[in-house]
Parts: sequence; structure tokens; C-alpha cells
Amino acid sequence: MLSSIFTVSLAQSAIELGCIYALVALALFVSFSILNIADLSTDGCFTLGCAVAASVTIAGHPVLALFLAMGAGIISGFVTAFLQTRLGVESILAGIIVNTGLYTINIAAMGFSSNMNLFKCDSIFTIVRDFIQEHMGDAAVQILIRKGWYKLILVAVIVIIVSVLLSGFLGTRLGLSIRATGDNDAMVRASSINPKFTITVGLCLSSALTALSGGLLAQYQKSCDINLGTGMVTIALASLIIGETFVGKGTMFKRILGVVFGSCLYRFIVAVAIRINVPAECLKLVSAIIVAVAIAFPYVKEKAKFAKHKYAEIARRKKEGAM
Repeated sequence: MLSSIFTVSLAQSAIELGCIYALVALALFVSFSILNIADLSTDGCFTLGCAVAASVTIAGHPVLALFLAMGAGIISGFVTAFLQTRLGVESILAGIIVNTGLYTINIAAMGFSSNMNLFKCDSIFTIVRDFIQEHMGDAAVQILIRKGWYKLILVAVIVIIVSVLLSGFLGTRLGLSIRATGDNDAMVRASSINPKFTITVGLCLSSALTALSGGLLAQYQKSCDINLGTGMVTIALASLIIGETFVGKGTMFKRILGVVFGSCLYRFIVAVAIRINVPAECLKLVSAIIVAVAIAFPYVKEKAKFAKHKYAEIARRKKEGAM
């Protein structure tokens, strides 16, 4: 029974999608965990990256598509930051406003069509596949292509590069200023650091990662849909909380790896739910339950630890009284 559920192909697919969605989780890590800003434009920004990448990929430029998707994400993040820092709009409302406006922009980027098909187009995945076929031996072709491992290796390499660059950036002077802005805005102002600038850079970086994830997913599944980003905040939040719960605090790179791990674990749970024939209509409920459990787990764990110490102290006192 278990062997039919926990298969290699299931784990492989879960890790592939986990790595792709990990970029959204890392985006939320920057905006929510570091800047302490609830950016609700994530859903629309994800679809924006997907739409831009799909359009450019159809035009025959799959690699350029990912960079243009990131550029579109940066513009989205800048607009969100501008509403917050220059026009005094609350962060939640700014995200909602941008998310609403992005629906029209996204459908325009898709040629005013609700979906796009990329099955006959080259992607970064087909480029890597063709490279392996042309320059590597039969053994590599057998393992990497026929069993589909080249996709996993490609997305893993991308996530590792992004994680290393993000960790390095957050250790720079500007990165430390962004982290300080989320910790104590008043202290940052007193230190002659412009919080409006650090918030803008942080949200642009966050939105760029979100859009990159959308672009990768469009090329991975060879399609784009206008509703693809719906619920992306929930998925990213679940991944973020799972990672922080199981990996915990530590160095910045450790926290980033925890987010990636949380994303892969989340996708694995969802994949198992699909494998045991959970209806597709119930997957949102599964996501909500995962988020609720992940959020409540640290609190329940702390309460259980307190109760254990409490009862141990009571038992000790009773024992001393009996003596």
C-alpha cells in the first residue's frame, strides 16, 4: 500500500515543483519575514511572470523570457512600494490594489486570452535536454532524459544559485539595511537610512522572485492560465512556516534553505493527497489545514513543553513532601 503511494516518480515531481514554488516562498521570506510587510500582490505577480514568460517563449526566446518576467515583477514590486511609501497606502491595501490591476495587465500580456499553449515551443528545459543528447553519452541520456532527472537538476541548480545570491545580498550593507527596516523602522530612520528606499528595493526583489517562479512554471508545464496564481500566497506562506518550524532559526543561509525545504515538503504532502485520490476541489482545504497546523505547531509545542516541566515540578515537590 505505502509502496504504491510513496514512489520515486512522486518524490521527483514533488521536489521539482517544490523547487519552482520555493522561489515564491523566498519572495515571501523577504517581504513578510524580513521586511514585515504583508504583500498581497503575490498572486497577480506570479501570473504576471507566467504570462510574460509564456509570451516571450512563444516568440522563440525562452532564456530571455525568464529575465523579462523578473523585470515585469520588479515593476510590479515598485508600484506596490510606491503606493506604500509615497502615497501612504497601507501595505495590505497596496497589495490588493496592485493585485486587482494586474489581472487586466496579465490578460493583456497573454493577448487577451485566458490561457496559452507552449507545447510546440522551446523552453529552458528542452534546451538542457537537447544539450545532454548532443554532448553526453548514452548512459547520461538514459538516466537524465528518459527518467526525467534533467528537469529536477535544472530547477535545483536555479534555486541553489538564487539562494546563494539572496543570502549574500542580505549580508551586504544594503541587505542589512533592509533587514533592519523590518526589525525597527524608527532605528533605521535615526541611523540616516531611508526606509522608503529599503522597502522599495525589498519589494522589487520579492516580486522579481515571484515572477521568476511563474515564468519557470509556465515553461515547466508548457502552459499558462490567467488563474494560475490564485492562492499562491497561501502556498508560499505554508512553505515558509513549515520551513521555519522544522529548520528553525539560525544563519541567514540556513533560514533560506529551510524555506526551500518547506516548499518541497509542502508539495510532497499535496502530491500524496492527490495520490490517495483526494478530490481536486478539496486541495485548497488541504492547503489551509497544512497552514493552520504549521502555524499552530510551535505554539502547541511550547505549551506541551511548559506542561511537561510543570507536571515534573509538581511530581518533584510531591516526592520531596513524602520524604
